[in-house]
This record gives sequence, C-alpha cells and structure tokens, in this order.
Amino acid sequence: MTANRAILRCKEQAIHGGLLVCALLSILTTAGIIWVLATESFAFFRHVSVGQFFLGTRWAPLLEPRGYGVLPLVAGTFLVAAGALLVALPVGLAAAIYLSEYAPRSVRQIAKPLLEVLAGVPTVVYGYFALTFITPHLLQPMLPRTEIFNAASAAIVVGIMIIPTICSLCDDAFRAVPQTLRHAAYALSATRLEVSTRIVLPAALSGVAASVLLALARAIGETMAVALAAGMTPKLTLNPLESIQTMTGYIVQVSLGDTPAGTVEYQTIFAVGMALFLITLAINLLAQQVLGRFREVYE
Repeated sequence: MTANRAILRCKEQAIHGGLLVCALLSILTTAGIIWVLATESFAFFRHVSVGQFFLGTRWAPLLEPRGYGVLPLVAGTFLVAAGALLVALPVGLAAAIYLSEYAPRSVRQIAKPLLEVLAGVPTVVYGYFALTFITPHLLQPMLPRTEIFNAASAAIVVGIMIIPTICSLCDDAFRAVPQTLRHAAYALSATRLEVSTRIVLPAALSGVAASVLLALARAIGETMAVALAAGMTPKLTLNPLESIQTMTGYIVQVSLGDTPAGTVEYQTIFAVGMALFLITLAINLLAQQVLGRFREVYE
C-alpha cells in the first residue's frame, strides 16, 4: 500500500512539474516577444519622436518625403474592426440565442461544430473570397464607386471570421444562466423571446461584453485577409469604400524581404507591432474589467 502511494505521489509530482514547465514556457515566450518588440522599437524611437509617431497623420516610411505618423494605420485598423463587429455581433448573438434557447439538442450538436468550422478556414481564403466575390459581385453592383481594394470587403470577411468567437462565448454565457430564472419568467407568462432578451441576455451581459471585446481584439490582429482585401494605401479616412492599410497589413508589406534589416524603415514594423500589442493588451484588460464589473453571482 505504501509503495502504491509512493508511486502515485511520484506521478503527481511529475505531472505538476510538466505543467509548471509548460506554464514557464508560455511566460518566457511572451517575455521574449515583448523583449524583441521593445528593443527594436527603442532603436526606432531614437530616430523618430514618440509624438511624431503617435500623432502624425502621414504614413510613408518607404517613400520620399518620409512620414512616420501611425494614425492612418490605426484608423484603418479600427475601421475594419468596427465594420467586422457590425457584421458579426448581430449574427453571432442571434445564433447564440437560437442555440441556447431554441435549438433542440440534436440540432445543437450539429449546428455548433459546423459554425465553428468557420474559425478553421485559412485567412488567405477569406482574403481571396473578398477579392473575387464580395467586392465584384456584392459591393460594386450596389455601390459603383467601390474600389477593388476597400475596407468594407475586409470588414465583411473579418466579421464572418469572428462570428464563431462571439457565438461560442455568448452561447456558453447564456447556458450558464440558472434555469430557475427561466422557469420563474415562464411562470409569469413570459414568451420564449421575452425570456431570451429580457432575462437571459441581461443576466449574461458580462459574458456577452467579454465576447465582443475578445472578438474585437481578434479582428484588430487579423493579417492576411485584411492585407489582401483592404489594400496597402495608408489613408486617414472613414470611407469604407476606399483602399486603406491596417497595422497588420503594413507589417506584411515590409516583411516581404525588400527592406534591409537594421534600417529605420525595417524598424517601423516593430514600432507598429508594439503599438498593436499595446492596443490588444488594453482591449484584453478591458475585457477582464468588464467581466469583473458585470459578473452576476447566483446562489
């Protein structure tokens, strides 16, 4: 008996050690990424002031006269991300309500995995889908001034990509709401729609808000689909029918290998990457704050 306990204790210690190593590897990887971004970004800011970088309205680090204002890239990034949320939020929320409140168990077991297949499609495929179908067959017939590369098509495909994120997280939040609340509402003659929108949705508000913020961070960090669909024209505009460039799109452009390493032009991708990292970090921290602020505890 003692030998068996000793063997079990050794196994538990081995599992504990393996999990600790995995956790440390994750921390060290994150620390290494931050170190590389910070080191190259500091080298960039020796040549370009922080104010010029964050407040400048012209981004042209590869052309003369050079401009290092990142605002056009930030504006393009948020234009695509906001449009993606306009597409994904109503569809994902409606799908989550259906799966949680309306769908039979057999339908749910089939529909949810099929919906999450969207998350496994390569982003390059979404980019070419935007170029070959959404822009020429949907946007340009309705809006003839739509350019070949435009923010609207990028927003649509990114919105399709983040639907599984919103739907899955919202569905989990809805299903975590106690059944007693639903039964109480039904006892008061509430309809299924009223229960879904006036009882379940408010009760799961923290999960819904967190899913939206996480989907926003996902949309901001999207790379290839946006680079293919939105174009590479850094422009400070709110017109979604024009070609723009996002922060990730610029990183793709410079990372193709034509820019010599060690130059200021090369270091711009690390400065943009650091700005993108800080934005997504802020959004994730905000999501945690929202979860803590609106979390409801049911006894």
